[in-house]
Amino acid sequence: MEEYNREPCPFRIIEDCGGAFAMGAVCGGMFQAIKGFRNAPSGFGHRIAGSVAAVRARSARVGGNFAVWGATFSAIDCTLVYYRQKEDPWNSIISGAATGGVLAARTGLTSMMSSALVGGIILALIEGVGIAVARFSADNYRQMSPVERYELFKQQQFQLQQHQQPSGFTSFCSDFPEVNPSSM
Repeated sequence: MEEYNREPCPFRIIEDCGGAFAMGAVCGGMFQAIKGFRNAPSGFGHRIAGSVAAVRARSARVGGNFAVWGATFSAIDCTLVYYRQKEDPWNSIISGAATGGVLAARTGLTSMMSSALVGGIILALIEGVGIAVARFSADNYRQMSPVERYELFKQQQFQLQQHQQPSGFTSFCSDFPEVNPSSM
């Protein structure tokens, strides 16, 4: 599957790095605000001050960690696109696994292997959901021939006629319990 609105590879790395930083800073800021609020001394003013202090101290660090992940992922993805000469879900899956392994390389071989496995699985799930959504939406928005459209229209009209109540005096009287003798 092709990415529709993607920059060419050298600029894609910078774009993904910036987007990952922004996402990490915002989400990390929200998480740190809640954590700082809960861990501050009692009193609303102290809790707000603790929340703001936690956001200022840690949200940029979380954003930086996300940016490193995004830059590594995009660099590996662009390398795979260059060597494989195609852009498909396998590039993202391999990039996720390699990124997990590279970023966990300092902690040892076992941790590196498990992080690579987790990164590959997470990206495989993301790509699988993306493919499923694309297929579902393609079926919903496919073009219909005039004959198919007319048959669908006739089928809908037939269903509407089956679900409508018969009109006339009997249906008019059944709406009012005072006139309907079966309701007494």
